[in-house]
Amino acid sequence: MHIWVDADACPVAIKEILYRAANRVERPLTLVANQMLRVPPSPWIKAVQVPSGFDVADQRIAQSAVAGDIVVTADIPLAAAVIAKGAWVIDPRGELLDAGNIQERLSMRNFMETLRNSGVETGGPAAMSAADRQAFANQLDRLLAKCC
Repeated sequence: MHIWVDADACPVAIKEILYRAANRVERPLTLVANQMLRVPPSPWIKAVQVPSGFDVADQRIAQSAVAGDIVVTADIPLAAAVIAKGAWVIDPRGELLDAGNIQERLSMRNFMETLRNSGVETGGPAAMSAADRQAFANQLDRLLAKCC
């Protein structure tokens, strides 16, 4: 079991939770981004820098993830791709995405993108809260308990 992180937009607080978890359960954690990332020294943690470009990090994760891996991402198309391969997906706010809810999330994402493309202001996500961080940590612990 490997933990993959779509790290370009992953909040620092979530990365810190992931670092502690990877060391605690001694499982590999790979952060994938198109910029250089600093990660703590650990045999379990590494960062991979991919070339700049649209969805290059997502493509790398989608190609690398296998059934049973955990992927941390807010990117719905990436989540759908790795769920189809049998991976677990947690968004940075702690929501578990799976075969039962990913189609609904894809439909909503596509609808919101259509609105934005037609000029409608849809706003962005709310700021990350302490409750979001706790929800993420709890969901990650539940998955690690299942997988490890």
